[in-house]
Amino acid sequence: MAITPNEAQFLALAEAPDDQPVVMLNLLKYKARADDGERSGEDAYASYGATAVAMVEERGGKVLWAGRADQILIGDPDEDWDQVVLVQYPSRAAFLDMVSQPDYLKAHEHRESGLERTVLVACTEAMSRLPGRGES
Repeated sequence: MAITPNEAQFLALAEAPDDQPVVMLNLLKYKARADDGERSGEDAYASYGATAVAMVEERGGKVLWAGRADQILIGDPDEDWDQVVLVQYPSRAAFLDMVSQPDYLKAHEHRESGLERTVLVACTEAMSRLPGRGES
């Protein structure tokens, strides 16, 4: 399973409307051992995370929530996840700027070393469309 976007996915993100903050939903499954064989996958990812969080904050973003994924209630139980993280960026452009920086690309090596698989979903707010919220 891919842990980086393909060219079409990257272009779709770059070409999407960018008039509001974007929240990235991260589903993470760690390798038992990182590619270096010395650390756990989770420890390798934590090395990436320390750099990434600082870069997110430098661009006006923030980690909204991070937690352990305990169980699958709906869906394939064999597709379990170890962690879920919600990261807000002020714009898609801020995210794209971050992931194109040399420091990010260097830190990304730890992400690749530690992840077995991942899903990253770009989300925009739509609460006003839910019943009882905002306009009807």
